[in-house]
Amino acid sequence: MTAYTVDPAATRYRRTAATRFALWAARLGWRHAFMWVVAVFAVFPVLFVVSAALNPLGTLSSAQLWPTGASADNALDLFRNTPFTTWYANSLFFALANAAVTVLLSALAAYAFSRMRFRGRRVGLVGLLVIQMFPQFLAIVALYLMFSSIGEYRPELGFDTRWGLLLVYLGGALSINTWLMKGFFDTVPKELDESAQMDGATHAQVFFRIMLPLVTPVLAIVGLLVFINTVNEFLLASVFLRDTDAKTLGLGLYQLVASQRNANFGMFSVGAIMLSLPTLMVFWFLQRYITEGLTSGAVKG
Repeated sequence: MTAYTVDPAATRYRRTAATRFALWAARLGWRHAFMWVVAVFAVFPVLFVVSAALNPLGTLSSAQLWPTGASADNALDLFRNTPFTTWYANSLFFALANAAVTVLLSALAAYAFSRMRFRGRRVGLVGLLVIQMFPQFLAIVALYLMFSSIGEYRPELGFDTRWGLLLVYLGGALSINTWLMKGFFDTVPKELDESAQMDGATHAQVFFRIMLPLVTPVLAIVGLLVFINTVNEFLLASVFLRDTDAKTLGLGLYQLVASQRNANFGMFSVGAIMLSLPTLMVFWFLQRYITEGLTSGAVKG
């Protein structure tokens, strides 16, 4: 009969490993488990939409988390039977133009409120803050009447036009973003402005060559938020854009499922995926600017 001996070193190693795992589970394990639950919760609707887009039947009742078959028929029907490219171009125009103009105008206003002292400055800041206390949809009736009159004299700024709706978007986005940027401008030392002005720099040169490189993170954040909000905006666009070719992609997709929700769900899913791609691209492009520190572009010494 063979006698077996127990290796004390191996036993001690197993106990040490078990103790380390228990300590890790008690300190960090629950965090990892929680993050996995959150990740599954976040990925589930994305997988369902992708599955519905690939579903050859293209109906809501036949959609599953894992499709029984994969087909591009929904994408082909979306491109053939709807003005998808026009809707997509309209959405990109509003999102990009609104983000670019909002960042520029908000930065100019924030620089003025942060660095200059003039009559009405405090009233202006308080006014911008008070405006944000009221939801934007409360002004829909006033905006509708206003642009009805504007459209009679300037048709290019009336309903079913890009520039008219862009003006509405700019009016609602400037106030809160001006406040956000002003707080960031206040953190930049004023000695940089004063030293540049002593060297003969104008306010425009100080703003574009010194201030903007230092506040790049907040510019990226504002641009990203405005872009996402414009892409997802539905209420104002549904009021101002009534013609089929003038609609954004969100309005067009809603038109597909408004009366036949079950039948066109596959095309709706394809459009939703396509609409999310520009947002992902903008986020990946701006993330390096968001992570940069405030000292980006500052002088050494």
